[in-house]
Amino acid sequence: MINKKSKIFLAGHNGMLGSSILRTLKKNGYNKIITINKKRLDLRKQSSVQKFFQSKKPEGVIIAAAKVGGIKANINFPAEFINDNLQIQINLINASLRNNVKKLIFFGSSCIYPKNFKRPIKEQDLLTGPLEKTNESYAIAKIAGIQMINSFNKQYNTKYICLMPCNLFGQNDNYDLENSHFLPALIKKIYLASKKKKNRIVKLWGTGRPRREILHVDQVADACEFFLRKKINSSIINIGSSTEKTIKEYAYQIKNIIDPDVKIKFDKDAKMDGVRRKKLDTSLAYGYGWKTKMNFKNALESTIKDFIDSKK
Repeated sequence: MINKKSKIFLAGHNGMLGSSILRTLKKNGYNKIITINKKRLDLRKQSSVQKFFQSKKPEGVIIAAAKVGGIKANINFPAEFINDNLQIQINLINASLRNNVKKLIFFGSSCIYPKNFKRPIKEQDLLTGPLEKTNESYAIAKIAGIQMINSFNKQYNTKYICLMPCNLFGQNDNYDLENSHFLPALIKKIYLASKKKKNRIVKLWGTGRPRREILHVDQVADACEFFLRKKINSSIINIGSSTEKTIKEYAYQIKNIIDPDVKIKFDKDAKMDGVRRKKLDTSLAYGYGWKTKMNFKNALESTIKDFIDSKK
């Protein structure tokens, strides 16, 4: 079993999710956390990853490293999304097996489930329908990682799991408008519009009608720490929240925090909407004893404040 004295390798510790996990592990008393900068270790290179594992001998592995991005990035760079993610996860999962890692946590995403479910999505719904075309390459790569975990657990009796979070936001998010997810993109676009002396209008992609479930990244980090030390019999566990709104509702909530005078216009191009709805069924996670503690309004206000403060 993994405990607070175990050596834990956290891959991707500088990203939004990875940095949150690092803070959470340290706060909870884990004192043997292994991290390394991607300039020193290219996770896409199998031999380098294997040598690193042989040297460090981690007992637990958390794979928070991945190439991620919003709809536009997925449309523009599909080869990078499938190639980089496949290489990273294959190398890390194989190295974990070869070096007798006791527990591995991998991260999927709600966006890799079949599109347009009208009901909350259960873990067993994976691969039961067509994927959303706008992020198909990313989804296929992540699904391959999940299938590796399922297959390794079955054949080698490993204790590897995949956590499937909904849309995330929070500290250290990516606000690049070319590559970001929808919430940081909304925050930045509305902030930029608020700084204009006139024509304070922000134009947003799509119709604004798709519904999105969203969770602060620190809550996913909390779930990661919980399931790292929890003995479970499941390979896939949904990590979601009770917060589900339309993109239009999120946009107006952000606008009212940053500047109520900003006007919002959607281009009404349904092609940029992506999946109409993604709401996770989290009864399995709740059954194991994990529940989100997030106050969405407070978390959103804190995230916006951090972003604005970074611009001063």
